[in-house]
Amino acid sequence: MFKLRPHQQRACDAMAQNVRGTVLIPTGGGKTMCMISNCTDTFQDTTDALIVVVAPRILLAQQLCSEFMEHLTNVSVLHVHSGETQYFSTTNPKQISKWTKYVKGNKIIFTTYHSLHRIQEAEVHVNTIYFDEAHNSVQRQFFPPTEHYSSEGSDKCFFFTATRKTSVTINKPGMNDAEVYGNVICRVSAPELVKGGYIVPPKVSVKKMDMVNDKFIHPNVDCGNVLETIDDQDIKKILVCVKTSKQLINLMSHTDFSQQLKARGYSFLYITSKTGAVVDGKKVNREQFFTTLNTWGKDPSKKFVVLHRSILSEGINVSELEAVIFLRNMSVIEMTQTIGRVVRTGSQSKTFGLCIVPVYSKVGIATEKALQNVVDTVFQKGEMLDSVVRK
Repeated sequence: MFKLRPHQQRACDAMAQNVRGTVLIPTGGGKTMCMISNCTDTFQDTTDALIVVVAPRILLAQQLCSEFMEHLTNVSVLHVHSGETQYFSTTNPKQISKWTKYVKGNKIIFTTYHSLHRIQEAEVHVNTIYFDEAHNSVQRQFFPPTEHYSSEGSDKCFFFTATRKTSVTINKPGMNDAEVYGNVICRVSAPELVKGGYIVPPKVSVKKMDMVNDKFIHPNVDCGNVLETIDDQDIKKILVCVKTSKQLINLMSHTDFSQQLKARGYSFLYITSKTGAVVDGKKVNREQFFTTLNTWGKDPSKKFVVLHRSILSEGINVSELEAVIFLRNMSVIEMTQTIGRVVRTGSQSKTFGLCIVPVYSKVGIATEKALQNVVDTVFQKGEMLDSVVRK
């Protein structure tokens, strides 16, 4: 058994008292443990339950599976997505239907928003379904199966996120639609988690540089400014959010950025959908990438820089990151999720998560304002900052 933190117990109590609802917990607050606890209770009450866990990315579905299976026994597992896994995996509705029908005992399916409709097509009835990073569910292609499982497709349905996406137009779905998402049955504020010692507060650092007015910023300018930003901070483990995959490719291929990092004692990793995963200049598969990232993260002496466009923003656990450098502006959701990458406590004595904006273009100015707004609203005032669809 595992012991829940007070806010997690509050969320689990709310889930026990409702059949549908939204649970709002900031990144680093342990949403997954709430799901696992509720799932464990379900499996203890019956011997033939079917649970579904939905994630925005295959990587996160695989990570959730690993975390769930640390606590579950005598449970059959199916993955419904196109990624590789040690468990039986299929996106064929007939095979999904056959698996749920003939596999005896308690069962759990890990899927993605992209593949959830395959389970719906299999006409599988679910006891409980958990939507992780549930703000993704409002996307047009994902909403119909979400709506289905919130009503007749499941007995219980819970939506987890740190950042809601709501709508004020009838033409587009939002998480403020109580008929689909239920009410907010539990909300935990970021200051509560900071006070409890479960996350550290973010600290904004703005690095003012010579302004570049050209529409095209030469890669050498990006290279010099990022290196100067790194040199200004006494930090070992840094996440860099690039503006585009092209910017990352130019930085790594058309400047001496990687050599400069090595001269400073840093290893480097980067990952985008265009480049794939790379560790110290060598292309690797995603499993090797994340194994390396977590191994380096847990090594207190290891210095590294990891660059990405958006893959690492949401859900992926890397608890030891000390700082994030923003080279682009983001939506409220992405900004909040990215801050969440560096406020996890980890094993090292970290007192804050450093959020750095090098300002040398109009993008930097806008990013600075957006970042400060998120930090003030979410982490200082403890308020919710929804992303709102208005048209």
